[in-house]
Amino acid sequence: MNVPEEPPETCPVCDRAYESVSEHDGGLMVNLLDNDRYRRVCFEPVLVGEGARVRFYHHTHEQTSSA
Repeated sequence: MNVPEEPPETCPVCDRAYESVSEHDGGLMVNLLDNDRYRRVCFEPVLVGEGARVRFYHHTHEQTSSA
């Protein structure tokens, strides 16, 4: 897992505020059913150099309460 050097100010998927962003180049699993911190995670596929990665934008319950 990596953190992008220059992350966008808002989520490029839903255009809302987010708490953190992570970038993955391998397998991953997501389960938010019992997550006390995050309500939603948006996924954005990106190319970094010659490789493909997926960025996760982590939204808290408060950040998604009106979306």
